Amino acid sequence: MSEAPLPCPRTVSPARCLDWLAEGWRLFAREPLPWLLAAGSFLLVLTLIGVVPLVGWAITLLGFPILGAGLVALADDAAHARPLRLVTLFDGLRRDANSHIMVGVFHLAGALGIGFLAALVGASAALTGALIGPLAAIGLATGGFMLAVVVFTALWLLLIMALWFAPALIRLHGMEPVPALTTSIHACIQNLPTCLVLALGLYVLTWVAMIPAGLGLLVLIPVVAGAHHAAYLDIFADRPALTDNASR
Repeated sequence: MSEAPLPCPRTVSPARCLDWLAEGWRLFAREPLPWLLAAGSFLLVLTLIGVVPLVGWAITLLGFPILGAGLVALADDAAHARPLRLVTLFDGLRRDANSHIMVGVFHLAGALGIGFLAALVGASAALTGALIGPLAAIGLATGGFMLAVVVFTALWLLLIMALWFAPALIRLHGMEPVPALTTSIHACIQNLPTCLVLALGLYVLTWVAMIPAGLGLLVLIPVVAGAHHAAYLDIFADRPALTDNASR
């Protein structure tokens, strides 16, 4: 894979989150039917994988970044007014498949490692308390649980940061998996307030989308894909996403 020189990530204002979401909505509203089909297929594939006995959860974690790369490709096509094709959703297996699979493996290994470490912290505190005495056990178990939650949350946020821009950096910039993951973390930490505002907004929108029997996800997924693409262009490309779109 030929890797283009990567500009340093820019720091952008948290107010840009609204612009990214507005861009995502604009891309969806321009061609809603192909987006609805792609979002439905995305959910269907993950659901079918998830019900596979014993290993479904692992394959889901492995496949999520791969399908995420397809959503990035669809958003890029939409932003450049190219036809939206359902097969593009599976671009993560059709183009640079090894790199996207490696990101999926990182997602799976990271989730397992974080869960194991958090459980180990909580169990160690509970075991120590049990050896000391019942009163100490209560205090240590409570403290251990709280520490495990803090450890889990911090590491999970770091994992999300690594995965956030990695598919776009691989698909649109030709990066290798490890540099893409580390560059994504760098960009998210550099724009931490903006990422936190975006995460809060997506959290609220996800709950709203779940109200009508989850059907709102069919709209939210395309909007998030478009917002993700706009954020990528804002932070990494030579020109902000909205300026680029407006010039066409």
